[in-house]
Amino acid sequence: MVGKGSMKRPERGIPLRAFVPNAVTALALCVGLSSVRFAYLDNWVLAAAAIVLAGILDGLDGRIARLLNAQSRFGAELDSLSDVIAFGVSPALVMFLWSTQYMPQFGWVLALTMVVGCALRLARFNALIDDQDQPHKSAGFLTGIPAPVGAGLAMLPLYLWLITGEEIFRHYALVSPWIVLIAFLMISNTATFSWSSLRLRKISGWRGLPWWRWLVLPDQLAVDHALGNQYRLPDPHSVQHQKLCAGQAAARSGAG
Repeated sequence: MVGKGSMKRPERGIPLRAFVPNAVTALALCVGLSSVRFAYLDNWVLAAAAIVLAGILDGLDGRIARLLNAQSRFGAELDSLSDVIAFGVSPALVMFLWSTQYMPQFGWVLALTMVVGCALRLARFNALIDDQDQPHKSAGFLTGIPAPVGAGLAMLPLYLWLITGEEIFRHYALVSPWIVLIAFLMISNTATFSWSSLRLRKISGWRGLPWWRWLVLPDQLAVDHALGNQYRLPDPHSVQHQKLCAGQAAARSGAG
């Protein structure tokens, strides 16, 4: 008979180490939503900055979770909900208050396409999160532009207006179709490069390279030659890179 002390209780709740990444996710949500308040106050600089800061925080929470080994399904769901609000609802409201509300008709409906596009993209991401048959993901790419990138692109006219002061960037005839285009790209099957797939490998002899070569290598061919073809970005439509890596692995094992 197994004693009560030897019985292992199932894990309940959220581990303490997951508090930090989840707190960063919640902070990204609050910062993104704060852009709407700044928009109501006609403080467009802070409204734009809040979306940018929310995007930075959204990029940090996943890295913190991996660093602390605190990845969880709860964190993934919280991140998606935060993204819908910070990068779907908030940019839509900001752009409506800034530009599309002055349309004679359909200004609100066109702004809502940003919310719908972001929600559909994240719903697809969550539905396929455990699916192993994802060619884009296996090649280091995402399907559709990510929510933070989509929010930044949707608000590009606002950024240009702040920089240049040109009223053409604020006109709804330019802003409305631009928002619809970004919403479409979010739910499209466009392969988008994921920076998390870029990994630096240990290369023998890399210390012999002068530091300035890492900054001023003239083109990709020079990069491939200097680094032994180890830093080539993945191509989801090409098999040559995989064959090259397999050949290099075979050569290394043969040499060993």
